[in-house]
Amino acid sequence: MAKSIHSMIRVLDEDRSVAFYDKAFGLKVADRLDFPDFTLVYLSNPETEFELELTINKGRSEPYDLGDGYGHFAVSVDDLDAEHKRFEAEGLAPRKLVEFAPAGEVVAKFFFVADPDGYQIEVIQRGGRFK
Repeated sequence: MAKSIHSMIRVLDEDRSVAFYDKAFGLKVADRLDFPDFTLVYLSNPETEFELELTINKGRSEPYDLGDGYGHFAVSVDDLDAEHKRFEAEGLAPRKLVEFAPAGEVVAKFFFVADPDGYQIEVIQRGGRFK
């Protein structure tokens, strides 16, 4: 059976992105692989073995066009309200809290935040199918 191990995004500024993911989600640099044309930075935390891979293409100065194909990735937290308040206090500009109830029953409670390159991250209340 296949096991998910990481998801990759391209970022413009390594330091800015590493600082954001540390401040927002406690993701620390697990490994850094430097090559002549690009660098790969793997971020993780003790909650899961799954990693976020940042790809930094050397010499690039223009922001990436995220297009209309990228959706988001999600993280789950124990206390969504506390995390939302923490994000606000840290100046991370979280969007509003949402209770998703398309058929009248709350399926999920979440908010979104954008990283420095514009990637959307869903922060969702842990519970039910969102472990």
